[in-house]
Amino acid sequence: MTPPVHRRDFLVQASAATAVIAASAGAASASSSLVPKSSLPTSATDKRTLGKTGIQVSLIGMGTGSVGSGQASNQTRLGVKDFAKVVRHALDRGVAFFDVADQYGSHVYLREALKGVPRDKYVIQTKTHATKLADAKSHLERYRLELGVDQIDILLLHCMTKGGWQQEHAGAMDYLRKAKEEGIIRAHGTSCHGMDPLRTSAKEPFVEIDLARINPEGLIMDDKKPDEVASQLEEMHGAGKGVIGMKILGEGRITTPERKDASLRFVLGLGTVDSFIIGFESAEQIDDIVKRTDDAIAFLKGHA
Repeated sequence: MTPPVHRRDFLVQASAATAVIAASAGAASASSSLVPKSSLPTSATDKRTLGKTGIQVSLIGMGTGSVGSGQASNQTRLGVKDFAKVVRHALDRGVAFFDVADQYGSHVYLREALKGVPRDKYVIQTKTHATKLADAKSHLERYRLELGVDQIDILLLHCMTKGGWQQEHAGAMDYLRKAKEEGIIRAHGTSCHGMDPLRTSAKEPFVEIDLARINPEGLIMDDKKPDEVASQLEEMHGAGKGVIGMKILGEGRITTPERKDASLRFVLGLGTVDSFIIGFESAEQIDDIVKRTDDAIAFLKGHA
């Protein structure tokens, strides 16, 4: 749903950054024991640390699941050769964080695209729908083969839709904890679809990293009120969890230059989103977002 015009116009005005940051402030920030909000990046090519995990990722990540289901997505539909061209251009522009999933069918595509690239030059995040220990173990073994890596950086429980999701996923959680101890993965967490699971993830110690839907228009988000989502991201950040944003452009629904800029300013201005994923399908899209991110950072610094 497109927001009222007055809200969109407000977001693109010079006062937007400070207004949004103030609106997202909640009771959590009152405690001195919480992790303080992050400072603004210096540029679109900055490296950012995901909470207390120590994992450093590029500020901008490349998603591979646009319209993704049934082991296919817009990215995989490009074909291996053109998919690889987008990935290599991303690396050239400082985008070295890649979000994949079994559901998107993008594991083997990313493996082919990254052939010859040193393993320490990129970070991989993938996801599993497993609920049981045996299934999580089987998935992780297959994912490593498909990706061509010994270690996966981030493994998320995919698409949590219920509050109290831990009960259903207890077996998978047990295996992912063990996999981290054994060095098979570096961190575990969740991606959420709904406010109840998001609230659960904000409080659950298992969640070291969360992939969360956030933009200023409430498009394809867990709540149509961005400030409600922002308050949970602030709680996560304050607890030392890594917060990765997705749906920054509303799954392609935020299309005009003004709205793109407003969304980037919003997300960067929160001070609680460590990195964000965009489902790039071309080199031109990457160049556009890198430039707009630099411009958004400059805007926010100029209106601090």
